[in-house]
Amino acid sequence: QVQLVESGGGLVQAGGSLRLSCTASGSVFSRNAMGWYRQAPGKQRELVAAITRGDHTNYADSVKGRFTVSRDNAKNTVYLQMNSLKTDDTAVYYCTAAKTGWSLIPNDYWGQGTQVTVSS
Repeated sequence: QVQLVESGGGLVQAGGSLRLSCTASGSVFSRNAMGWYRQAPGKQRELVAAITRGDHTNYADSVKGRFTVSRDNAKNTVYLQMNSLKTDDTAVYYCTAAKTGWSLIPNDYWGQGTQVTVSS
């Protein structure tokens, strides 16, 4: 049984920063690709960032240069550092994991999500 638990969401002003964390339990983590998706009201869910077991990363164009995904295998935790936040970043953010180690669109397992709200 794979469990992904997100934390770190909240309310922040535009231009501010937040760091999301996701701790994984079960038989997944160091061998698996991990990622973050988000879904804003009225919009489709989209990939924000992904990181493979080899630390290769993939970012949505809209967050490149502002967001950084990283992982700490010793802590079974993946992070999403979000800087220079914009109101368009307001969404529910989901931690995800792939069954494989090299996927750049990890979407086999999902956390329950954490709300990020950016105010103007």
